[in-house]
Amino acid sequence: MTNIDVVRSIYDAFGRKDIDGLMGLLDPTVEIYQTDQLPWGGRYRGLEGAQEFLGKLVSHIDSAVEPEELVEAGERVVEIGRSRGLVKGTGREFDVREVHVWELRNDKVVSFQSHIDTPEMLRVLE
Repeated sequence: MTNIDVVRSIYDAFGRKDIDGLMGLLDPTVEIYQTDQLPWGGRYRGLEGAQEFLGKLVSHIDSAVEPEELVEAGERVVEIGRSRGLVKGTGREFDVREVHVWELRNDKVVSFQSHIDTPEMLRVLE
């Protein structure tokens, strides 16, 4: 599999809510980052950290990532797209631009950074 294939598989698994399938594509030392301005944000390490991140994410929002472009850059894949969905506490809809940066080694994700339109997401979360 190419790095882009791995990243596509992760988005497919997330879309199916197949957390086990998604987790199987992560390296045990994976590091995850998203701004701590968001309720699910912060720095997470390892598979337990990844599960904590995903648990917080899905407890706040029901979302789908819609990749518009995947760019392979050596060991990294940059995804440019949108995240659309609902805020669970309010039922408010959101549609925000996002960029994800994935780093892979040996067909496993070792690093994931999520950068979204934070001011817009915070507005919707209010």
